[in-house]
Amino acid sequence: MAVDHIRYDLLTQQALRAVVRRVLSDVAKSGLPGEHHFYVTFDTRAPGVKLSARMREQYPEEMTIVLQHQFWDLAVSDAHFEVALSFNGISEKLHVPLDAIKGFFDPSVQFGLQFEEIGDAAADSADGEASARKDPAAARPPAEHKGVAPSVAAVPVPANPDPAETEDPDKPSGGGEVVRLDRFRKK
Repeated sequence: MAVDHIRYDLLTQQALRAVVRRVLSDVAKSGLPGEHHFYVTFDTRAPGVKLSARMREQYPEEMTIVLQHQFWDLAVSDAHFEVALSFNGISEKLHVPLDAIKGFFDPSVQFGLQFEEIGDAAADSADGEASARKDPAAARPPAEHKGVAPSVAAVPVPANPDPAETEDPDKPSGGGEVVRLDRFRKK
């Protein structure tokens, strides 16, 4: 298969991160509309992530925050966002580069984006495909794990997941299902 010199994978991720940036910017200006709220999962080891030592110790690899009721001082730039949240009654200020985001989910409308790390090795591979993340379901909020979703695509987030369905022993681990964006558009 031909080598992707254009790097559509990177262009797609940049475009979808712009969606996250736009949504967060709108919320910073006007607040959360209606019942919308967000789960944002990010890599705490990524360059530019700023957390307190206490938070870094508690979340050494990744962290999911919820922007719903108690968050303050949300500020968004072209490259990052900052927000203050309360963790066990202690206020913490987080600085998160948009490139560190691994997942963004709005369960009020069952919309989600999942991002995959894309390295240069993927571009050099014979088939031009990015390698799969070790645990693609890990970016979803823990209460909403349901199957494995593809990276960089709109994925369903069940409003009321059935705990009995959270793990399917018949599905191979690490795989994904192809999801078409048209499936989630209102008709």
